[in-house]
Amino acid sequence: MKFDFFNESTPPLIGVDIGASAVKMVELSGSAKTGYRLEGYSIAAVPKDAVVDGNVTNLEQVAEAVKLAWKLLGTREKRAAMALPSAAVITKKVMMTAGLREEEMEVQVEGEANQYIPFPLEEVNIDFQVLGASSNNPDEVEVLIAAARKEKIEDRVAAAEEAGLKVTVMDVDTYATEAAYQLVANQLPNAGKDQTVMIVDLGASMMHINVLHDNKSVYIREQAFGGAQLTQEIQRRFGLSVEEAEIAKRKGGLPDSYEGEVLQPYMHALATEVARGMQFFTSSTQYNRVDHIVLAGGCAAIPAMDVMVQDRTQVNTVVANPFQSMTFSNRIKQQQATTDAPALIVACGLAMRGVD
Repeated sequence: MKFDFFNESTPPLIGVDIGASAVKMVELSGSAKTGYRLEGYSIAAVPKDAVVDGNVTNLEQVAEAVKLAWKLLGTREKRAAMALPSAAVITKKVMMTAGLREEEMEVQVEGEANQYIPFPLEEVNIDFQVLGASSNNPDEVEVLIAAARKEKIEDRVAAAEEAGLKVTVMDVDTYATEAAYQLVANQLPNAGKDQTVMIVDLGASMMHINVLHDNKSVYIREQAFGGAQLTQEIQRRFGLSVEEAEIAKRKGGLPDSYEGEVLQPYMHALATEVARGMQFFTSSTQYNRVDHIVLAGGCAAIPAMDVMVQDRTQVNTVVANPFQSMTFSNRIKQQQATTDAPALIVACGLAMRGVD
């Protein structure tokens, strides 16, 4: 019944992020106090439509990609932390009497969950975390409840186990992003304190927006726009397969017309989409402005993407690099790691669960 979305104490773990276009892995050592060391990372392509809307639709293909990513990582560690897409998790904050024992809380959590989860409880995994004392009433504590359908969790676990890994932590991608954001916040004035920061994670099919105010999440939204649109346009324009288009997108080697006819229009569309997301946020919440935008995901590494978003939104924009203050194992190419870093933000946040 219980599932550790929030369990902290774990041995070293590989962070495993299964996305629509790739499986990404990160392995860290060290700690927040002593500083982190990047031991290794890997990215392995996932075949088209093997993961759709965050759901594993072809277990064998995803397991193969996980296996390849683990092989590329070159580690002996097999324990893994994974994440569910936030769309697959129902979260709710509730107030409870302070000082309850764990068992008493569990009973109450189940009672609460019964009211707002649209599935039978036996089909669901539930976890909860005490966030702290209530600001209005000292006799109450605020509790965050997270629930997800078992099948969503089991699909991901099965893909990892088929590849020989053991999943010990199941997180939520937005929480993993927030964990890694602690490392990215140093790129911002005053480490993001008292600021409103919009993290835009550009996935293959979705743009995930997570806004933090004073380093706490206040708003989450998804928009249907992603890197796959660029891949499709490359395919269409230059007659390539999906795989060829993905490789060309990352490594280059396309005709000269690519820059002006394909890439620039895509960058414009992306910047417009970010501006739209920002407008939604400011018009639907009590916050009337965004102080900084942090770009993550594969498309964040497109040269000058941050400049274009900044021009379009008139908001200071940086590209997320969770590795910037880390030391590196000597088998990592530093320049390549900086290019790949924005795409590894979720995997990095998951790997942090194993070292802190």
